[in-house]
Order: sequence, then C-alpha cells, then structure tokens
Amino acid sequence: MKTRDRRKELREKEDAELHFDLKTLQKELFELRFKSSAEALSNPSRISAIRRDVARIRTLIRQRELGTAAPATTTRK
Repeated sequence: MKTRDRRKELREKEDAELHFDLKTLQKELFELRFKSSAEALSNPSRISAIRRDVARIRTLIRQRELGTAAPATTTRK
C-alpha cells in the first residue's frame, strides 16, 4: 500500500480504531523482534514497516489531542 493511501486510510479512522490498530501493531512488532532473535525472519523489512506505521498512528493521535488534525469525520481532497 502506498504511503499516501495509508495516511488517508488512517485519517478516516476513529480514535478507538486507531488505538486498537496501535495495540495490534505493537504486539506484532514484539513478536517479530522476539522471533528475529531466535531465528531468521522471512521478511525482515516488515519490522521497519510496522515501526513506521506505529509512528504514523501515534503522530495522528497526538495531533488530534492537540487539535491540529482534522477530525475523523471530515475528508480532505
């Protein structure tokens, strides 16, 4: 998925969905790190991709807390 599409998809989600996605990604990241220490991963770049997604979600949540991001119900062009 392209970065622009991913950002748009995240902006359209509600806060509860973002928090759920964040927890899910953090759990997956933990499991991948644990697995990578014990054996070779089939796709080691997945760790980097998950870290970037976690950062995107945290940034969006923080922007909404500060009121600098558009609410989930509005769409941008």
